[in-house]
Amino acid sequence: MDGTIFWMAGIAAAFCVGLSKGGVPAFGMLGVPLLSLVISPVAAAGLLLPVFVFSDVFGVWAYRKEFSRDVVRIAVPGILFGGLIGWVTASIVSEQFVRLLIGFIGAVFALSLLMRRAVDGPPRPATWGQGLFWTSVAGFTSFVSHAGAPPWQIWVLPQGLSKMVFAGTTTIVFAIMNASKIVPYYFLGQLAPQNLRVAALLFLPAVVAVFVGYRLVKIMPDRVFFNIVAWTLLLVSVKLIWDGTFG
Repeated sequence: MDGTIFWMAGIAAAFCVGLSKGGVPAFGMLGVPLLSLVISPVAAAGLLLPVFVFSDVFGVWAYRKEFSRDVVRIAVPGILFGGLIGWVTASIVSEQFVRLLIGFIGAVFALSLLMRRAVDGPPRPATWGQGLFWTSVAGFTSFVSHAGAPPWQIWVLPQGLSKMVFAGTTTIVFAIMNASKIVPYYFLGQLAPQNLRVAALLFLPAVVAVFVGYRLVKIMPDRVFFNIVAWTLLLVSVKLIWDGTFG
């Protein structure tokens, strides 16, 4: 493998991770697929976890005053439970199945958003029943391939949160989710010293992207922001369906 190609893919993946921590969560789902162009998806997920966790620190700091406590309170038990299921089933659930599952879920929801069906009515409150279900799914899919955004957005977007609160809540919840993966990933052998050394070199583009993403979220009109979220979610979902079918 050409080292230049690897580093180009790695820097692009890290930048996408940073953008997601800056407030555009769907970009985080591009990280593993981008890096999977040059290394295996399992290796890509392990390599990027330290980048996710490191950039989470800056994302949480940026949004420390802009998040929904009610949503976080419901989300944390769900994501931890979903991550536990992901750990327990890591050896028996195929990555192709997970990619197809989250790809179809994400594509259907993104299309409904773009056709304005999901946002026409009044905002929906954050309820425990739906919240625990969708955040458990998000915790599971995030554990397997850092792809928790589609199920998360299915639950959160209809709540009608403001742009900044949506971005901040997402950043904080996903920071907790990523931190909870550290011990399981270590025992699954995905945090090898070589991975950590490579990941350390990707911290800089990730951190730069956090503040680029935060600035973009602040200046973008709400409609443009949510359209970008929906279109990115759709494109990533189509890529996941393709990879799950033909990968």
